[in-house]
Amino acid sequence: MRNLSIVSVGLAGILASCSATPSPVAETVVDRSDITVIAHRGASGYLPEHTLDAYQLAIDMGADFIEPDLVMTSDGVLVARHDPWLSDSTDIADHPEFADRRTTVTGPDGTELTDWFVWDFTYEELSTLRTRQVRAGRDHTHNDILPIPRFDRVLALAMRSCRPYDSADINQGSYAAFGVYPETKWPEHHATRGLDMAGALETALLTALKDYNCDLPIYVQSFEDGILRDLNDRHAFDNIPLVQLVYPEGYAMDGAPSYQLEDIAEYADGVGPFKTLVLDYRTQEPTGYAQRARDLGLEVHAWTFRDDDIAPGFETIEDEIRAILDAGVTGFFTDFPDTGRAVADEWASD
Repeated sequence: MRNLSIVSVGLAGILASCSATPSPVAETVVDRSDITVIAHRGASGYLPEHTLDAYQLAIDMGADFIEPDLVMTSDGVLVARHDPWLSDSTDIADHPEFADRRTTVTGPDGTELTDWFVWDFTYEELSTLRTRQVRAGRDHTHNDILPIPRFDRVLALAMRSCRPYDSADINQGSYAAFGVYPETKWPEHHATRGLDMAGALETALLTALKDYNCDLPIYVQSFEDGILRDLNDRHAFDNIPLVQLVYPEGYAMDGAPSYQLEDIAEYADGVGPFKTLVLDYRTQEPTGYAQRARDLGLEVHAWTFRDDDIAPGFETIEDEIRAILDAGVTGFFTDFPDTGRAVADEWASD
């Protein structure tokens, strides 16, 4: 396990060196009062995902972290989109000036995709697009209104919540009431196009540290271990927790995990497992995965929970979230942070 304290790190610790003091033995019992509620793509159950409005709504609903997925423009700007393609989350198809930008790429899973991709546009061009709700059954009244935000604007939004550490001496710095949990999307594909996602992320965070005297809790996550290993070797990320996202092969109930926990513990501080790795949805019993991860000193943040997409076998989303909490996770991603907050708080009081 990396040598840092997940509980206390934040943006103000980016430039600090790792402590030479050995980490304490991992606590394997979940603290019910310290469950992390992560707003998946913002309050994406209510507003178009990855917009400043969706992030602000998630903050208002009491999320502990907002989650901006990051992709890069051709001129190296980090922007918030869940995927590098644009057809389902924006009005790109209504822009005839971009019709010739449609291309075909092969994704990380080997599937060919034909679409418009963020890395083929400058940020100025992307700024002419407007976002859309990607799920058919949700409210679409905010479609074609909200722009695609830059990552630095997301950081600025988060830091507007900064509060003084010491009201008698605000020059000591301040802390944010919640954190930011960026995910790097398709970093290897960006690298083949000359776009350094790790470097851009480092620059964005260091710039924010320079511009704001504020301690902002941060996690960085990815499905690809390469970028996490890169960040683990960078001094600027000594005190930033890294999280390896993991899914079962084929998303099958008994599918092998995409990464092994023992390997993850060598370069990361947490694991973000697909929920069926943690809970056997056939029996609704814990698999032991969360306990094994915690025994290795890893945080366990499961995904994703949606009020409008309840897993079979559960009558309510509240029941499903309680089951995943009982299975030993330390946090979870949800499209509906108000529901997630209410369930986590009620579970903590049991």
